[in-house]
Amino acid sequence: MEAVCIGLALIGLMYFAYRGWSIILVAPFFAGLAALGSMFDVLPVYSELYMTRAAEYVKNYYPVFLFGAVFARLMEKGGLASSVAGKIVEVLGEKRAILAVLLGCGALTYGGLSVFVVAFVMYPFGRVVFKKADIPKRLLPATLWVGIFSFAMVSLPGTPQIQNIIPSSYFQTSSWAAPGIGLFASLLFVLIGWGWVGHRAKVLKAKGEGYGTHILETGKRHREPKIHIPWYWALLPLLMVVVLNMILSNPFHWSWGFHWSDSSLEALQPLHLSLLATQVGKVSAVWSISVALIISSFVAAFIARKRFIVMDGFLAPINYAALTSGTAVLNVASGYAFGCVVTSMPGFQPVTDALIGIADSFGPLMSAVITTNIMAGITGSASGGLTIALSMLGDQWMAMSQAAGIPLEVLHRIVAIASVGIDPVPHCGALVTLLAICGLTHRESYFDIAVVMGLKFLVPFACIAFYMLTGIV
Repeated sequence: MEAVCIGLALIGLMYFAYRGWSIILVAPFFAGLAALGSMFDVLPVYSELYMTRAAEYVKNYYPVFLFGAVFARLMEKGGLASSVAGKIVEVLGEKRAILAVLLGCGALTYGGLSVFVVAFVMYPFGRVVFKKADIPKRLLPATLWVGIFSFAMVSLPGTPQIQNIIPSSYFQTSSWAAPGIGLFASLLFVLIGWGWVGHRAKVLKAKGEGYGTHILETGKRHREPKIHIPWYWALLPLLMVVVLNMILSNPFHWSWGFHWSDSSLEALQPLHLSLLATQVGKVSAVWSISVALIISSFVAAFIARKRFIVMDGFLAPINYAALTSGTAVLNVASGYAFGCVVTSMPGFQPVTDALIGIADSFGPLMSAVITTNIMAGITGSASGGLTIALSMLGDQWMAMSQAAGIPLEVLHRIVAIASVGIDPVPHCGALVTLLAICGLTHRESYFDIAVVMGLKFLVPFACIAFYMLTGIV
């Protein structure tokens, strides 16, 4: 009965999320359904387990969502993001249309913009360059997905995206963990996207299929202020996020670099706060990226000040970003809390035992890859699946890695890369949003996304082999 309730809860959440229902609304209901067949009552599970886990996620990661949303909105409305993207597309040209879109997405994502903002910014450029090159538009979502939701989000060393920050709070590592493995994975991701979409474009072109006619592209567009920001000035805030994050997190332990004081939390200990971090290392990565985003936001606002004056000031975009950041973090926190309820039920214990058995037989890295992929597939979210996997087995993986002499930096990078293996399942909220931005459907574009998903699934395994053969971290 327990397993049946858990299965129904998982299927129900996937179905309603796929149908467009807000996960904030439906996740508590299906968490209650998962608890029906167990020894726990529904309302205590909701108020004490579900809400506690949701609050834990918001407490840990909301600053990244908030300051990241503000920075992204300033870059978007100030015209800085489009200036950088336009320059990349201009330099590479239509002959390298696919690579231009991949690298343009990667540059903006690595620079700290919200992944959804990158999708909105890069879609117009991708549409134009694909049309000029006569590449079928239905291949654009797969290209955007690889450019936004893979190498720049989880594998490039120092990326400020939340999927790279989450492991640091478990392993006390920095966002620059295992740069060698990260660069290797980034190369694989780019080759996968570039190779598959390029291959498909040639096959479809040989069959006589070109860009196609799309009615949605003829709609009215908002007028933009006629104030252009040079690309080199627009690039400055993006570089500042990366550089400031490196200085503040001090991943290479430079003697002259910045160090967060180990006593920073001592003054709060007498308050007996239930969610107080046990060590500074668990929160320093969030502090570092938050400060970097705040400073870079001021710089972005200053560079684009003339555009904002024409558009009636900074307040409206900043307020909009703050409001949307709340929705974004609650979406992920709801999926995370649902997953925590499911994995806490006695009926899920056989699955947990099997995953631990994989760790005993094949090592913590293999267990981390498989577990994280399963959780990301269940929730349709890389960050949600990653957080659930780490909360469930993170301590065991850490102990096993240390016993086997595997640096925690390696575990950090492998588990982050694994979170984007099978995350673009059909009910994935980010995927539904991306298809809506492109004006395409699952029927038109999901085949190529599914193939890319299958290829991406192999990347963390290749990274494990790379580490085992070379010892490069």
